[in-house]
Amino acid sequence: MAEIATLARPYANALFDLAKGDSALDEWSNMLGVLVGVVEEEKVGIFLEAPESSAKEKALRLSELCGEEIDDRARKLLLALSEHDRLSLLSEVSRQFESLKAEAEKLLAVKIQSARELSESQIERVSGALRRRYGKEISLEIDLNKDLIGGAVITAGDIVIDGSIRGKLNKLRESLAGA
Repeated sequence: MAEIATLARPYANALFDLAKGDSALDEWSNMLGVLVGVVEEEKVGIFLEAPESSAKEKALRLSELCGEEIDDRARKLLLALSEHDRLSLLSEVSRQFESLKAEAEKLLAVKIQSARELSESQIERVSGALRRRYGKEISLEIDLNKDLIGGAVITAGDIVIDGSIRGKLNKLRESLAGA
């Protein structure tokens, strides 16, 4: 995984610098989202792994699949990645770009998985606490996950706070198994 992140970093940094210079961070964010959505499709993934097609053919096909959702700049990115057989890095390039964008915008993306619906006051308390702790605006994504049984799992950047009953039961099971 570290190798993928290392390989993707120069592309993400260059893309971020380009997008920031053009005041097009949101535009690039959207185009990268489209590209990642397409490459994560099962049939597209199979095509990208197939050795019969050249990397350039793969880039051109991806470009066609995205249609007008991407512009010539994104098509050039696809060609640049394909020239170095790096199309498989698109998801990681996008992830790193979004991280750079969030840092520049002083925005922290936070995902909350909760066993039940959160009230507005609960959402505001969590958001306020995270805003104070990180000194950034908070972008919340809230998902219901009944498998948690109760509580919530909060992911903020590379920090995971597991306050779920399922997480606590797993920790208890691990401590009993080790005893």
